[in-house]
Amino acid sequence: MNKLPGLPLLPTTIVGSYPQPDWLIDREGLKSRLPPRVRARELWRVPEPWLADAQEAATLMAISDQQLAGIDIVGDGEMRRESYSNRLATALDGIDIDTPGTAIDRTGARNPVPRVAGPIRRRGPIEAQDAKFLKERAGGWVKITLPGPFTMTQQAQNDHYPDDAALAMDYAAAVNAEIKDLFAAGVDIVQLDEPYLQARPEQARGYAVEAIDRALDGVGGITALHVCFGYAYVHKGAAKPRGYDFLAELDACKADIISIEAAQPRLDPAILAELPSKRIMYGVLDLNDPAIETPETVAGRIRAALPFIDKERLMIAPDCGMKYHPRDVAFGKLKAMVEGTRIVRAELGA
Repeated sequence: MNKLPGLPLLPTTIVGSYPQPDWLIDREGLKSRLPPRVRARELWRVPEPWLADAQEAATLMAISDQQLAGIDIVGDGEMRRESYSNRLATALDGIDIDTPGTAIDRTGARNPVPRVAGPIRRRGPIEAQDAKFLKERAGGWVKITLPGPFTMTQQAQNDHYPDDAALAMDYAAAVNAEIKDLFAAGVDIVQLDEPYLQARPEQARGYAVEAIDRALDGVGGITALHVCFGYAYVHKGAAKPRGYDFLAELDACKADIISIEAAQPRLDPAILAELPSKRIMYGVLDLNDPAIETPETVAGRIRAALPFIDKERLMIAPDCGMKYHPRDVAFGKLKAMVEGTRIVRAELGA
């Protein structure tokens, strides 16, 4: 497998979110609750008439920080979202916005979620305008994220479909249409976030790969799939597993890249052998630790992975989204990630 054209060996990227500024969103309010599955407009500090402009300004900040840090594949930092999933999940037909349902979160708590009251359908593009803005302002390689169909199914109350598998397939059809519009807008990589593959592996074995493949069918661009153990901030104090319960199954899915969390859980890099046909976006920043890694620490984590994967298939990233971190910490960690990657590139003669 060749390296991605126009990118260096071991290309660096963010997973998804970057810290939103305090002037844009109530960060303390965001931290005081589980990640919202339904809309949480009360979190925004900027009144509605000026909110879109404020979110655009914050997106420019996120782009600038990544470029200053030296990131190769830039994202929008999810500045316009209250959580990674709720913006798309609540924009679809079939969702009763006025009467949320409830579901058990992966932390074991009950959380308000979208209530599916009719057929899930996409009305029109949701993120395409934002994707166009990202590509125009960032230039170079850009990546944008969407919640995956399996995770959205697990984060919903199903009051319409005969079973969750049927619901997931209609979510997948909506996501598929959205992905095609994102590629048409100029995005280079579209990433599906599917943390519930790890949280609910038994259900995942029933229908997750089929739903993911439906979402990625015929999309005509490079796709990624992120699987993690949850935000470090949300799961603070809880030990993370040392391995994935649902990973080898993903080697058969249509995604080109699998993004995994490795630094905080001290993942055994030998697990990379379970994904021989995929590029791997490998997490090298421990987001449970507020201390900024040294470049040498990052380099050591990359070196540990290289015996188990061809260097051309390896991409470098944080473990997960960075939205709960102070901006200076997040920026420092990204800069250390880039510098540590450069150390290893030099050792590899790249």
